[in-house]
Amino acid sequence: MHDHAHAPLLHIVLIHPEIPNNTGNIGRTAAALGCRLHVVHPIGFEMDEKARRRASLDYWHLVDCVEHASFEAFVHSEHLEPRDVETRDSEHEGATRAVRPQVWLFSSHASRPYFSATFSRGDYLVFGKESTGLDAATEEFFKRRDTTDHRLTIPMPGSTAIRSLNLATAVAIASYEGYRQITRV
Repeated sequence: MHDHAHAPLLHIVLIHPEIPNNTGNIGRTAAALGCRLHVVHPIGFEMDEKARRRASLDYWHLVDCVEHASFEAFVHSEHLEPRDVETRDSEHEGATRAVRPQVWLFSSHASRPYFSATFSRGDYLVFGKESTGLDAATEEFFKRRDTTDHRLTIPMPGSTAIRSLNLATAVAIASYEGYRQITRV
């Protein structure tokens, strides 16, 4: 189970990222905010030390990054299976034995704006790959886990010709909103 007293501010989850510069920028954001970055394979680039040096990611040692071999490995290691539910301890009225982190899915196809969500320390912000976003199977998996709609969007009222924001930009917007809410800045 997750110890929320010592949990990262937020968990930033990249499902199959394709562009190394985006992941590098997201890593910098994660380090700046005290978030944990989860990179779920397969990915479209190398993340070994040689590739990081070549990309001038001299700050990468500051990034709390966990790589997962697959979506299933990520779900299992983070205890996010649908059966992982919050339970109340009937002997101690109102006491909770296991706190269930929220999993927020970011999609340009969602209708709920990100600023309507209530973020808590240790929540997961999940983003899909740059070319196609989150796949239907990932969205369906988390729909089975949660009874409420946790799909969020970042509104883009300026132009209907823009189909999505850059992934690193979207992660920064969502992460800093989480920081604002959690720290009440």
